[in-house]
Amino acid sequence: MARDYYEVLGIGRDAGAEEIQQAFRKLARRHHPDVNRNPAAEERFKEINEAYQVLSDPKTRQRYDRFGPDFRQIPEDYDERVGASASGFQGGAFRPGGGFSRGGMRVGDVAGGFGGEGINIDDLLGGMFGGRYGGARPGADQEAELALSVEEAYRGGRRRISLGEGSVARDYTVNIPAGVSDGQRIRLPGQGGRGRDGADAGDLYLVVRIRPDRRYRLSGRDITVDLPVTSSEAALGARVPVDTPGGTVQVTVPAGSSSGRRLRLRGQGMPNPKGRAGDLYAEVRIMVPPAPTDRERELFEQLAAASSFDPRRRT
Repeated sequence: MARDYYEVLGIGRDAGAEEIQQAFRKLARRHHPDVNRNPAAEERFKEINEAYQVLSDPKTRQRYDRFGPDFRQIPEDYDERVGASASGFQGGAFRPGGGFSRGGMRVGDVAGGFGGEGINIDDLLGGMFGGRYGGARPGADQEAELALSVEEAYRGGRRRISLGEGSVARDYTVNIPAGVSDGQRIRLPGQGGRGRDGADAGDLYLVVRIRPDRRYRLSGRDITVDLPVTSSEAALGARVPVDTPGGTVQVTVPAGSSSGRRLRLRGQGMPNPKGRAGDLYAEVRIMVPPAPTDRERELFEQLAAASSFDPRRRT
């Protein structure tokens, strides 16, 4: 017997839509086969996903609450057809964890009223509904994470990915939009769970996760990079190269720049398919020779003697 879907998600029967979604996300992350190497994780993930698909849809949840695990096998016009074909069972229902009941009594409990033999529920429903007990069921939607570098998210493009391991691994070709953001979902129609009895398969949703990068710091669509400069470039000004996810560009460092100064390159941040691109900020970092030569030391000493600048003096 299938487990109760509320039990699968660890929620009460009065849980709201937000609580159902939170429970699903928490469990899905824990049991996704790409994350959890336990052989049983894939089946557990499928169970969690199926429970979410049922309970997140108000109409489907209402039918599940009424008919229990067999709700998919009960026609949508059940009440009308029962009233027309089986008035003796009018008002009955399928309960979670039990069979057809009326007034709390299960079909098996009234076997004595039918010649002392147990009732085959398939035969009963087949005769009542024209021999149809079951039917096609669409496949469930599924989610998986897609890890990208900042450059991959910036450029986008077609990418071949593999999900799963060993014999259960599947390959997909994914079109990644340029400027895709962390948390964005990419839909692969028909690549989710398989349908039953010829029904359509569900969809696969790839949730983008942009990996941390020591060079690029993201804030929305804005990107910050460190810009190393020499002390003379910072003092006198210079035009220097800076690496960006889209390639190397030139930036002008104004004379008198100190470490921490942010130079803005408008529109050089993450692309935005639906609007304005982000900005790139080059943050000045003044670097000095770790082991100055004799000549460099001499010049630094001359500069120190000639300069009256005191960076610690409060103005």
